[in-house]
Amino acid sequence: MLITNRPKQGAGLSRREIVKLAGLASFFPGFASAQAQPQADLPPGAWTSKTADLGRIQLHYVEQGQGPLVLLCHGFPESWYSWRHQIPAIAAAGYRVVAPDLRGYGRTGGPQQVDAYAIRELTSDLTGLLDVLQEKQCVLVGHDFGAVLTWNAALLAPQRFHALATLSVPYNQRGSTPPVAGLRRAVGGRFNYIVYFQQAGVAEAELNPNISAFLRAFYYSASAEGVAELTRRVAHTNPAGLMDTLIDPKRPPTWMSPREFDFYVAEFTRNGLTGPLNWYRNLDVNWSQMEQFAGATIVQPTLFIAGAEDPVLRSTRANFDRLASTVPKLAKTVLIPNCGHWVQQEQPETVNRELIAFLKTVHA
Repeated sequence: MLITNRPKQGAGLSRREIVKLAGLASFFPGFASAQAQPQADLPPGAWTSKTADLGRIQLHYVEQGQGPLVLLCHGFPESWYSWRHQIPAIAAAGYRVVAPDLRGYGRTGGPQQVDAYAIRELTSDLTGLLDVLQEKQCVLVGHDFGAVLTWNAALLAPQRFHALATLSVPYNQRGSTPPVAGLRRAVGGRFNYIVYFQQAGVAEAELNPNISAFLRAFYYSASAEGVAELTRRVAHTNPAGLMDTLIDPKRPPTWMSPREFDFYVAEFTRNGLTGPLNWYRNLDVNWSQMEQFAGATIVQPTLFIAGAEDPVLRSTRANFDRLASTVPKLAKTVLIPNCGHWVQQEQPETVNRELIAFLKTVHA
């Protein structure tokens, strides 16, 4: 989906941007503070719920463990809870694990304005969170749009993110065409969910009235158990909206319990989908903001994990095939059999094993 490392000659950030992105915000009153939150409404676990005051936004996160910091970034439509299997496992391996509700999601929430979700704002949330946590660096882990954020944050603030683990979305060097324009040209008049998400209010009108059905169908359709049926549906329908392209199994997917599913439904019912969808509405803005990184490579040690049946990986296969050249310090690539897009939830034991092994090499 997006971008990556070495800036062009003469390109640089302004002093204000450096202050914002390099984590100097802790010098400002009221910026670096965190407060513990009640646990009663969270799923059970040894984690602690807190809120970081970043000045411009109150960022909710869950924390467990002690040691080097590992920061987990979820995707769409997820929350900190998508890392429920990883948080205790990584903490038990000797790490401080922090999983935020990213801007627009869960207990963080966020503004309705589209431009509040551009990539530099999202990266500033991460560097601001590091300041609150009083950490200079961390290993950054991202899934789905959290992987896109991870790739870009590694370019914008490389001194704060010294190693990366990305799930499901391979690195995409900045191209010469704005992403949405390229997608429109590629799909012609056919339905594409990213193009569909672009016009504010359209997807919300379809999906917000029945969050439960949307999440159930979206999770199932991109998982290993639903992807074959999804392919048949897309090939034989003329969709008017997103739900026409999805398979609703009328139950949560087998890798998610009814109780876990109900938590997601409650989180998205609280805020609606505008904030999360605004991430997609900034794809072309992000492309413009990352102009100085055209042709850049990712210089940090990196692990890439994906499900072998992931429809997103199939559509980004060219980027996956280029990882050895675009990510020179790629430590390992893992394709998990019988696994779709929701890799850390569908196959948590394999993901935990690979993540912990990678972390040990980073901190050897």
